[in-house]
Amino acid sequence: MEENYSKHQYAPILPKKDEWPVVKLARERKEFVKKVAALSEERILNLIGKNPEILKEELETTLYREKLRIKQNPWDVDPDDEGPFWGEVKNNLLQIHSEVSLTKAKKLEAYKAVLSKITSRYSEEIASNFKATHYKFTRRVVTYGFSRLLNAARVKGFGSLFSNQYTLQDKIQITGQTAQIRELATKGTIIMVPTHFSNLDSVLIGWIISVLGMPPFIYGAGLNLFNISIFAYFMNALGAYKVDRRKKNLMYLETLKTYSKEAIRFGCHSLFFPGGTRSRSGIIESKLKLGLLSTAIEAQRANFQQGISDVSGKIFIVPVTINYHFVLEAPSLIQDYLSQTGQERYYKENDEFSNSYKISKFLFKFFTKGSDISVSIGRAMDVMGNYVDQDGNSIDKWGREVNTEEYFMSNGKVTVDAQREEEYTQMLGKRIVEEFHKINRVFSSHLVAFVAFVGGYVKALLGPESLFLAGALAACLVTWFTFLPSFILILAGGPFVESTHNDLKFTAPLSAITAAVVGVILNLALFFGYHLLWPQGFSGSFDWASALIALGAAIALFKFKRNVMHVIAGCALVGLAFSLIL
Repeated sequence: MEENYSKHQYAPILPKKDEWPVVKLARERKEFVKKVAALSEERILNLIGKNPEILKEELETTLYREKLRIKQNPWDVDPDDEGPFWGEVKNNLLQIHSEVSLTKAKKLEAYKAVLSKITSRYSEEIASNFKATHYKFTRRVVTYGFSRLLNAARVKGFGSLFSNQYTLQDKIQITGQTAQIRELATKGTIIMVPTHFSNLDSVLIGWIISVLGMPPFIYGAGLNLFNISIFAYFMNALGAYKVDRRKKNLMYLETLKTYSKEAIRFGCHSLFFPGGTRSRSGIIESKLKLGLLSTAIEAQRANFQQGISDVSGKIFIVPVTINYHFVLEAPSLIQDYLSQTGQERYYKENDEFSNSYKISKFLFKFFTKGSDISVSIGRAMDVMGNYVDQDGNSIDKWGREVNTEEYFMSNGKVTVDAQREEEYTQMLGKRIVEEFHKINRVFSSHLVAFVAFVGGYVKALLGPESLFLAGALAACLVTWFTFLPSFILILAGGPFVESTHNDLKFTAPLSAITAAVVGVILNLALFFGYHLLWPQGFSGSFDWASALIALGAAIALFKFKRNVMHVIAGCALVGLAFSLIL
């Protein structure tokens, strides 16, 4: 496992919160929501060709689906006035239908009035409620709370709740292009596109953004995560806007796209989970959900249309992979995957984040299982999938600088071309998947899980009635063969090396190898010594307890010639006593 990862808090790139784009957006929330509603209405009308009959069909379809949703799949987070609102929409449509004397133009205006009500409601539902004071408080609570849980899990004992021997950076490893993303965040607009395996991903990425010293991002979070009031508070504070995946109608989807597009154009750094929902199978998605991703293409084109051609108008796509040794929701995710293979994805309400008790249980399991997390930040790209340098200039695969604006030009001017932009979105999705595979970090547990799940469980190796047994067998086999070759080499090669002591042609090269091994061991000793004695880095406090135990071990080994195993056992007992007492 690579150990070259960030272990410190970066200085903020925008120290004053009033300069944060999300703060500016929050101040203009009312006007922004009105703008989104109006633009969504215009967008829908253009899609249907301003045909009153087609608009009528879309309104009736939306009404039917919404009434069905209210009846069959209500959530606690749903507004209390949903029934009356959609009842009023129904009455409006019946009234328009009954007035047979209306001209085509008058019908269009009447249906547009109903459409306006719906897009206004959807815009208000989607919009975030970010408050800078809540964000600051949430950041502290998340950092403090997670750190305390981490120390309780790693150190043990009641006193560990108040200690600070381990930081979140010891558990959450941030690697990759951290310097580039910070630099580009001061020049243009960042869109971060991570892989998605756990409900914890949103909070995790929010914390990482804070650690990197960047202003808060906005991101779409499933409405089901807002069912719990306290969790909804944290989601809002971290910049989340609401995405209701139960709503599949045209009007909601277009309003959601418009909100995302206009927020990006406003300058808000954004976060998309392009896989859509959590990966049920545990693999990197090969086909991404491109709805929200397409808004990045649209926003870039709109900036160029407005004449913003310098780096301030550029949108940068940053792929991110999140890797856990194991995902704690795995049992339910696997069950979802097996039951839904070949069917449309759905969003479960009753999962690990459906109530306070389950959330608390989930977090306790997370921090007591010793599962490290790796977050790899990839190289930034423009919306066409070209890499960009530190200055935000686009570079093609031959290393030549390219002008992104030219991709959106026809006859010398930037134009709207829906078919062209759809193709660009497909290309960008493929490039993101390619980058996911380049920067992804593979844990040993992933190999075991892959063989157990695919080879043993999915393939029903021992028959459909013995799925668990087949999975367990596959896991044991892959674990065995992961370590077996090393032990064979040691056991077989050890006697051979011993037999060559008096043979110069063997001992001479081995002497050189021995010197190299000594160097490796010394390097490891310094590495572990640093992390042991200064667990928070040189800027943190010196761990005197660990130093005293190490000194005692050295005296026992070198002066009193005590047995190594006895010294290790004694040091372990002393360390345990220290952790329980201090």
